[in-house]
Amino acid sequence: MAKARQFSSMLVFFWLNALFAGLGLAADDGESILHTEISRQNSQSLLWGPYRPNLYFGLRPRIPKSLMTGLMWGKVETYSDFQNSIRYTCEQNEGMKGYGWEEYDPRRGGIQTIHDIENNIDLTTSFVKVPGGAHGGNWAARIKGVLNEDALSAQRTMVVFYVTQEGEDSELRASPPDDEYGYESDVRLTGRSETLGNYKLVITKGKGVQPQSDHDLSTIRGPGQTVVQSLNYPEEHIWQAKPILFRQLKEGVDWLVENKYDAVDPPPPWQVYQLANRPGTGNVHIVQKVFEGDFEFEVIFSSESAGKELTSDDITREIKGASESFADRFSSVFPLKAPFNAEKYKKFGRSMFSNLIGGIGYFYGHSVVDRSYAPEYDEENEGFWEEAAEARGRNQQALEGPYELFTSIPSRPFFPRGFLWDEGFHLLPIADWDMDLTLEVVKSWFNLMDEDGWIGREQILGTEARSKVPAEFQTQFPHYANPPTLFFIIDVFVDKLRKTNGTLPAGREHLSQDEFLATASLDNPEVGLQHLRRLYPLLQRQFDWFRKTQAGDVKSYDREAYSTKEAYRWRGRTVTHCLTSGLDDYPRPQPPHPGELHVDLLSWVGVMAKSLANVAGALGHAEDADGYAKVLTAVERNLDDLHWSDKDGCYCDATVDEFEENALVCHKGYISLFPFLTGLLRPDSPRLGRLLRLMGDEEELWSPHGLRSLSKRDELYGTKENYWRNPVWININYMAIVQLYNVATQEGPHKETARDLYSRLRKNIVDTVYKSWEETGFAWEQYSPETGKGQRTQHFTGWTSLVVKIMAMEDLESKAGHVRDEL
Repeated sequence: MAKARQFSSMLVFFWLNALFAGLGLAADDGESILHTEISRQNSQSLLWGPYRPNLYFGLRPRIPKSLMTGLMWGKVETYSDFQNSIRYTCEQNEGMKGYGWEEYDPRRGGIQTIHDIENNIDLTTSFVKVPGGAHGGNWAARIKGVLNEDALSAQRTMVVFYVTQEGEDSELRASPPDDEYGYESDVRLTGRSETLGNYKLVITKGKGVQPQSDHDLSTIRGPGQTVVQSLNYPEEHIWQAKPILFRQLKEGVDWLVENKYDAVDPPPPWQVYQLANRPGTGNVHIVQKVFEGDFEFEVIFSSESAGKELTSDDITREIKGASESFADRFSSVFPLKAPFNAEKYKKFGRSMFSNLIGGIGYFYGHSVVDRSYAPEYDEENEGFWEEAAEARGRNQQALEGPYELFTSIPSRPFFPRGFLWDEGFHLLPIADWDMDLTLEVVKSWFNLMDEDGWIGREQILGTEARSKVPAEFQTQFPHYANPPTLFFIIDVFVDKLRKTNGTLPAGREHLSQDEFLATASLDNPEVGLQHLRRLYPLLQRQFDWFRKTQAGDVKSYDREAYSTKEAYRWRGRTVTHCLTSGLDDYPRPQPPHPGELHVDLLSWVGVMAKSLANVAGALGHAEDADGYAKVLTAVERNLDDLHWSDKDGCYCDATVDEFEENALVCHKGYISLFPFLTGLLRPDSPRLGRLLRLMGDEEELWSPHGLRSLSKRDELYGTKENYWRNPVWININYMAIVQLYNVATQEGPHKETARDLYSRLRKNIVDTVYKSWEETGFAWEQYSPETGKGQRTQHFTGWTSLVVKIMAMEDLESKAGHVRDEL
């Protein structure tokens, strides 16, 4: 089977082009068909996955109204602990020592470990896919539980595999049981849907001891077999697995009470919570197992269109092959550089990256949007934030959609949904691994764009996603922007395309199907250019929307600037927050004023202009490229004219004082660095030296654990919510490290200073994230600049995973040492 996965990507390329030539098609037509064929293969390769990342282990395809599964478990040693011990959705504080993917490739699968210390068990969930047929091929999961050293040797663990099938024309039926009590052998579910065709889902008997009971209840409920309850629920409720399970369990407990099974002669707890066996047809199937001690079983999905069903030996072989493939590819894609090339850093890196890419999910449902376009939302008057709050209180929102989104999430327990400004950072490592997967995510986001160019900054699609978000944060507003980090990925893609010349790089002549598809849009540049052609008008539309809806006022306040157009203000500001900027509580001018100008937003517009100039150039649109280059020049000039403070030696937000005159408000920190962080300062810029001094000053931004978000000298340092007023954030530190590297590797007056800061900051960030991961088992949302401890959201494997790219960056300290030795 492993050999069957291998084929020559070069042969496929030539075969398709020969086919097109034989059909008498023009080159453009042929290349378009090639694009279509690669897209089809990508859709099949990426159809199935653990795309329910809010669950500890939840599988589904990238199809609305589809088959979905989820794993639940919990110990059943007492009558009272089961409700608190059951695990299903990822939660912040559930007694976990750590959990997540140790290795994962979305095209093949991987291995996840879950260290549930409160349930005294370590779980391993392995998942593999085998391509074939018209419906994404076959897949299998192996679920293994091993009691830890604190468990009783005979601890009973209940495991539930929860299966649902949506869709009016679908069907899912459980096979008849071995006897009335349940299944001594495998459980077979047979299903059919319009999108998946005919399929089977087998939950094997597996390995492990079934608990026995001589209680009278055993004449009614079997002594430990697998049981199935097949149910029908309204589709809008079937995602609520735990409430449905508890409802069914309560039904069984109530029956026991009614039939006078009481405390005088109680059944054992595991038997009290054993479901009655009622298999049949339904859109919900609860497959319940109880084990005494360690256990292992498999879940095998077989598509009728894929042919041969997987066996246990096949699964073992595929798990081994996927593991070996992942290890080889990780070393190749992310060759860790000194001082991070020890084995412990490789293990750390594999875990961080696997949890990032294993956190990709598919979401489908309606979004809550306020399209009232209330005049208060124009934010033109002083006190605008109060007027806007009053308008929001009118509850003019409505459901829109349904929409679908394929996205990498920031955190499985706390932020299991799509965030626009996070996504660009998430995709930077993923683009190194699998460019075509990255493009699938990018296209999914741009498919959400409305006709004006707006994309909601937070995608809370469907009732399941909304259940994790307070009502006051669910509504999206079409005048709210968010940092456009997806343009980072467009730049990465254009840069990779430019480095190809239409031929495969050496060593890539014979690749697996997965490796071929991961870079198909790069190895076949015309396919990549077609992606750009389709994205280009969407990128332009979003750029135009930004400049229109977030425009700032230069003329009304006699501001002196190179351009009267290139000045911007985030909408959605309040006295305490600017959520739309992504930097939430970072200090801004007080009170808010309609004449404010925000230096970070102007920098982001520069990022977009620079990226669009690159895309236009790659597509041969010289006039467009020239126009965007002029906008970029205006942005760069206005950053100095409107936002530079000679007095403070940094960039600052601008506001209007009591005399209606321009005034700079400087809170030194991440905001002050934004023109540098976004790559808009040249290595010989006269401003750069002062910014580097600010970064390296231990009384300002420098700490042993990374750059602080706000200067220690600022009066608001560490105050109130303290979200962006002190902590170290990895995404911003990554931006700093990249730009420091760029300055350190080019000739200029600040080369040596940048090299020193780069080397020390790179080491500090990696050490901080690694040590916290080693101590707690988790990556964290942010880190303390004083102690280095992770804080806020745990299992934050979104942009904190950028540490993998940081470890793979050049070790300039060692290089400088070698040069000194040679001299």
